[in-house]
Amino acid sequence: MPPPPKRLLLVEGKDDLFVVSNLLEENRVPQVFSIKELGGIDPLLEDLPTRLKAQNEERLGVLIDADESLESRWRSVKNILTTAGYKTVPEAPDAAGTILREEDLPIFGAWLMPDNRASGMLEDFMRYLVPADDTLWKRAEACIASIPEDEKRFGVHRTKAQLHTWLAWQEEPGSPMGLAITKRYLDPNTVEARAFIQWLERLFVEESSP
Repeated sequence: MPPPPKRLLLVEGKDDLFVVSNLLEENRVPQVFSIKELGGIDPLLEDLPTRLKAQNEERLGVLIDADESLESRWRSVKNILTTAGYKTVPEAPDAAGTILREEDLPIFGAWLMPDNRASGMLEDFMRYLVPADDTLWKRAEACIASIPEDEKRFGVHRTKAQLHTWLAWQEEPGSPMGLAITKRYLDPNTVEARAFIQWLERLFVEESSP
């Protein structure tokens, strides 16, 4: 039997790593790929061209935050891919998660948090996993909204402040996001969670074209 193909997902940090692993576990999807956290967006984007050039992986994915500008973040990824020789890079990320399959190049996938359509970050995606009938979420929103503008030290990261406030009010306060999935404070089966899982399955699990 030939060795299994090398499949790797690059993520920005440990929160991303544990969120992905726990979503896979809760959805009973085999983790047939490795996850490597790079310690931030800059190290990840710096590492990506070298990995693409070396072609040590047969399937390579990146999970990154869109942050304040989805367009700017995608432009950075697109420039790296076109320089590496990919010829079918779309002008905007695929809403279902981008996957490129080109001859003599690694199968490549990209997911821009939260949903490939809007600017934002991991916490904006995790907000989609808050149960729809959870009354504490409204209280967390109101709590954050009540802070005077000149005291909102979190700046543009409103959803991040809301989510971690909400997590502080659970049965075991302050659980990390990945663990909050395992504890079922967060729902791993929402439409948004399933869309993300399906992208991972198409990129790393399925052998046929997406």
